Amino acid sequence: EPLCRCRWLPPRKFVCPDIMALGGLAGINCHCEWGLSGILVGAVVILAAGVFTALPVFFDWFAYQWYYALCWFWFLLGVALLALGLIYECMTYKSAKAREIEGVEEDGSGPVSAPTPYIMIQ
Repeated sequence: EPLCRCRWLPPRKFVCPDIMALGGLAGINCHCEWGLSGILVGAVVILAAGVFTALPVFFDWFAYQWYYALCWFWFLLGVALLALGLIYECMTYKSAKAREIEGVEEDGSGPVSAPTPYIMIQ
């Protein structure tokens, strides 16, 4: 079994929430981005609440008090998701997984360098 790689838990042998997302329901290869998902879903819910609020305001359709209450509910849910997503992204720092390869030129003359750009002679 893999060791837990979570920063908030000491290393021990068990299935880590970072390795098994949603308690194993999402699979071992699901690297869920909770913060980014919260931000995007929250923004979409806020926009949808705005569109549905425009119906009674501009077209006088569904002009009921319960409809306004539902629009407020969805708007506040979107704000909560957006805020929690932003907080989660700010609180959990993940370093980049891509690293540059440290290598040596094939002839052993030094570190690997970018190729020299070709200049056409006229």
